Amino acid sequence: MINIVQKMKYAYTFSLILFVLGVFSLLTWGLKFGIDFTGGTLMEIKFNSEMPATSDISEKLQDLNLNSLIIQPTQNQSLIIRYGSEDEETNEKVFSQIKKNYPESVQLRIDYINASISNELKSKSFWAIFWACAGIMAYIAYAFRKVSRPVASWKYGAGAVIALIHDVFITIVVFSILGHFKGTEIDIPFIAALLTILGFSVHDTIVVYDRTRENLLRSSSKEKFPEIVNRSLNETLVRSINTSLTVLITLIAIYIFGGESVQSFSLALIIGITVGTYSSIFIATALLVTSYEWQLKKAKN
Repeated sequence: MINIVQKMKYAYTFSLILFVLGVFSLLTWGLKFGIDFTGGTLMEIKFNSEMPATSDISEKLQDLNLNSLIIQPTQNQSLIIRYGSEDEETNEKVFSQIKKNYPESVQLRIDYINASISNELKSKSFWAIFWACAGIMAYIAYAFRKVSRPVASWKYGAGAVIALIHDVFITIVVFSILGHFKGTEIDIPFIAALLTILGFSVHDTIVVYDRTRENLLRSSSKEKFPEIVNRSLNETLVRSINTSLTVLITLIAIYIFGGESVQSFSLALIIGITVGTYSSIFIATALLVTSYEWQLKKAKN
């Protein structure tokens, strides 16, 4: 049996280093927001003949130096082009450039995403993540209400939420670094990926917590709480890793073959699920043991 609980100080140290580096990255470089959050233009263009590849369109528009350019094909022989500009002159240049290279192209629509809508999206995205974490904490505290010893049931919820915040934070930090060096942008699919990470990560954590609850109810009074937690971790370790690996294989395939439009979404999930598996094993349960040890020290004093 692996003594995972004994390694928790290394996990704390590793996560603390990641946290410090993450704060530095966010304060220094921040996040590179896409037009969903900064405002811009959405233009849909239909091609009556064979539809060109998105890379060809991107190459044709390269001289216009468009910010946050995203080109996404649709099913009706058309392309949706999004970029961070609301200037009418720029819009005319974009369509003229495409029309010059593809004379049969027709502009179906042009929509604008203004700054007020973008600010509202930022606010709603933050509150969506906040209420998801609050709901998860409340549910876990309720689900583990019958296991109040030696650690109070609400601490299970608190430990799970801290692990979730850890996962989301590291995913955001990685995108901060990618935004600085690779120009990777934060958009609405990225927020959807964060919410998905919350759901997947807490699922892993609950599996470990549930086994801990079962072992607590069946264990003898002589077995110490850290030993029960460690046994529970060992009993669920292979299951947690195998579950995450099967999901990661699928996500990697989507990232490689899914096209540019889903790459940032799948990449965020790859990062979040990898970190989530780590935090479920080394952080969420370690927090329970740490809380228990603090209780013992407090009782002695």
